[in-house]
Amino acid sequence: MADVQDFIVPVHHAVSSSDSLKNEADRDYEMRHNALAAIDNAKFGWFHVKACMVAGVGFFTDSYDIFAINLCSLIMGYVYYADAAGDAANTTPTKIDMWIKGATQLGCIIGQFGFGYLADRLGHKRIYGVELIIIIVCTLGGSFAGMTARGLSVYWVLFIWRFVLGIGIGGDYPVSAIITSEFATTKNRGAMIAAVFAMQGFGIVAAAIVAIVVLACFKGAVDGDQLMLDYVWRIIMGLGVVPGLVALYFRLTIPETPRYTLDVEKNTRRAAADVHKTLGHKVTDETVEHICVPDKPTWTEFYRHFKHWRNLRVLVGTAVTWFALDVAFYGINLNSSIILQAIGFAGKGSAYKVLLKTSAGNIILNLLGTMPGYWVTVFTIDKLGRRTIQFIGFTVLLVLFCILGFGYHKILDKSVAGFVVLFTLAQFFQNFGPNTTTFIIPAEAFPTRFRSTCHGISAASGKVGAVVAQLGFFQLKDRGGRNAFIPQLIQIFALFMLVGLAFTWFVPETKGKSLEELSEGENVCE
Repeated sequence: MADVQDFIVPVHHAVSSSDSLKNEADRDYEMRHNALAAIDNAKFGWFHVKACMVAGVGFFTDSYDIFAINLCSLIMGYVYYADAAGDAANTTPTKIDMWIKGATQLGCIIGQFGFGYLADRLGHKRIYGVELIIIIVCTLGGSFAGMTARGLSVYWVLFIWRFVLGIGIGGDYPVSAIITSEFATTKNRGAMIAAVFAMQGFGIVAAAIVAIVVLACFKGAVDGDQLMLDYVWRIIMGLGVVPGLVALYFRLTIPETPRYTLDVEKNTRRAAADVHKTLGHKVTDETVEHICVPDKPTWTEFYRHFKHWRNLRVLVGTAVTWFALDVAFYGINLNSSIILQAIGFAGKGSAYKVLLKTSAGNIILNLLGTMPGYWVTVFTIDKLGRRTIQFIGFTVLLVLFCILGFGYHKILDKSVAGFVVLFTLAQFFQNFGPNTTTFIIPAEAFPTRFRSTCHGISAASGKVGAVVAQLGFFQLKDRGGRNAFIPQLIQIFALFMLVGLAFTWFVPETKGKSLEELSEGENVCE
């Protein structure tokens, strides 16, 4: 009997221990459910505003740095090619212009894919701020670029700085989008992500305004010595660090998103504490259905998920639509100064007058087209839906690019102002359309454990389109004469809008659904 008793007691303890573990697990699952519900149904408050501002200031910095080169390259031509002969005078050579503008896009491809993967693997918080440090250092480095005693010209040194800068900017895309998405309420998620992305518009306008202010400060010096413009482009570029420095502390101290803590780190208690700290909502363990938490993401698991067409088609849709959009978006926006000169808007005259009018033209295009497009999206996206806005944008852009491309000379012969109006409309529908929605949808449509990686893949596909646009634009724009091929390039952009329109059918409508609903239970173990 003693032997039997010895056997019964350990079994009793084992059963009790097993029951205790099961109860503990059930409480964790219940807290997970309630933590997610607290995020999805929270009232829009100060933390949401703060999250948008912290992420948005980064995007302000990104777009300032990306699009300031549009004006800086133009100014550098008056400095480093002031003595060139004929039409080459005061103009940065086409191939050099192409590479210093394309350097950032090349770096972005690496940054978007690399940081996207690392954010899923290491955690969003652990790398949030690293990309901004890279941006700050490289922006300052680029503004002090100079010639080496032997070998590298100022343009090559600038290319290197801007390539690494692109890695930082690229890293900002997936991490900022995912952090905003995972902290957002279901009701306002689209508006929050769109508001973060809309800061791009302020960055583009700020670059042109800063250019005008700095040019005005140097007016007397530039009229006396054109080479004083060397200070102008460096100051314009260097001021891009200011907003980044403001945002850096807040990025380094923002908490990990509860969804990542729950679904990847499996730390239910800490996630509940973070929800309480950030949203003021105390998470309890009321009885709910049993939920299973997935394992840490691996490439094997990524393959298992995306080998199914229903999952792969979403990734194909987000990647191809972003690629198609960015061919036209960066083909036009990185070269808007060239287009303004080609249509005669910038006019002729002294370096100061041409640069001032070009900067003013960029402000007009962005204030009348780009900025309204972004903010109309912010206020309508949670009502109209992401897919609807993307369909509208691609369709209208297809029509406008056909009109601008095939009617280029006829429109300009009748009215330069009319061309600018149509061009501004295109800017509006790029942003009240696919430029914003291609950023938002990948931040919502994938499971937590792959969300950042998939956003990075989609964004990197877009930047491949930007590189294609840069190489194609500069290789083709002067066929038949200086800027003679621009009408045909706009026609090519129309073709890419058709591609984007077709692949929009592949992406889901994410309006009004929780991130867990959109992943169709893929955040839950089988």
